[in-house]
Amino acid sequence: MFPFFHSSSESPRPSETGTSLSEAVLDSASAYNLVPEKYHKHLDELRENIRAFCKEFGIPNEALKNVEVFGAALKSSVISQKRMAEAVSFFTQLEHLVTHGELFVEVSSEDLEYADRLYHITEQYNAQVALLEQVGILEGGAITGIDGKRYPLPTFARVVERLCDPERKILLETKHYQGFTKLLLVPFGMSLETLIERFKQFLLDYKKTHADFLLNMNSPVYVWEERYMEGADLGDAPQVVYFPEFFEKDHKGKTKTEVLKEQTTPGWRMLLLQAPGYDGALGFREAPQAGCETGQGEEFPRPDLKAGQECRAYLSIQREAQNDPLSSYFGESGMTPEDWIAAFMTHLQETGEPLDNYENGTDSVIYLTGAFFPKRSFHVPYVFWREDGRQVFLTGESLPGRGEKFVSSRFIVEI
Repeated sequence: MFPFFHSSSESPRPSETGTSLSEAVLDSASAYNLVPEKYHKHLDELRENIRAFCKEFGIPNEALKNVEVFGAALKSSVISQKRMAEAVSFFTQLEHLVTHGELFVEVSSEDLEYADRLYHITEQYNAQVALLEQVGILEGGAITGIDGKRYPLPTFARVVERLCDPERKILLETKHYQGFTKLLLVPFGMSLETLIERFKQFLLDYKKTHADFLLNMNSPVYVWEERYMEGADLGDAPQVVYFPEFFEKDHKGKTKTEVLKEQTTPGWRMLLLQAPGYDGALGFREAPQAGCETGQGEEFPRPDLKAGQECRAYLSIQREAQNDPLSSYFGESGMTPEDWIAAFMTHLQETGEPLDNYENGTDSVIYLTGAFFPKRSFHVPYVFWREDGRQVFLTGESLPGRGEKFVSSRFIVEI
């Protein structure tokens, strides 16, 4: 039977649209609503190929509405193996496009072996999807963005494809040897306010099943509401902008709406973070305080970021490294609040310990240089776990920043 009637995503954990895929063939408007505009032409070609197949073998379009009727029509037709294989391909591509909002990519055994060997990618992908579903972020294989649009989860094949991209393979392998092996799937497109609410509920639910986890049940997350909540990432002049080049009035950052229009995988960020230091380790590597820095990588050493610097210093490191392939930090960028929240949940789920607990004497408070609060007075997102208060802090630091020994930053690698 054609996969058109049965979910056949190549990912280990396939997602579903909840929409009859026969509508994708019979109703243009319905199909267009599920697919990014840049793929509408490809969608039309697939639909025409399927219709041509049905016309060639006398199968009425109405038969597509019912699997039994369509199956009977196939059995009553004499169809060569070659034409059947072509039709299966058309249906498979259409199903994938409508379900995931991206073109179908088939994972080769060589690429899968490579990605599993270097990143344990099957295990990591499944764990990320399970967490996103558990928290209620992922619903029907997608999130709802700030624009009301549906943004499907990046498929397993998409992640593998990016890890094996020949144009980025050398960079990613270098970063692999520097410890960037931990996968993080970030629901960037959803509103920050909604994500924070899901985060709060995750912490409360985690406490219910982990009695020894010390948590302020009345206020699990202290949040600067004006900057993070109340529609902070909405509109043309939001409280928060992303990926600034400078922490100043002319920051050259972008609104979330602008970022969503430019993303190759809309609504999501696919990231690699540093692992704690050995193959298959759980959680993420600490951002060490001043005096605790070491580094990772032997052939391509990467020193830990020096703690105790001002906000602009960490952003400058990224900006200068962008055009310097010899820099230890080449190919890296800053985290957004969405990234850090996703990382915190993953780290707690895997290790039972909060991320960036600066009061333990080794971890740091984190400047999130992938975002900026430019309205009225300039602030940089400033996040940490406070052991004494038993809560997460999502706040901001005014420029130039603290410059204290327990303050640092986290860099990531996009895939």
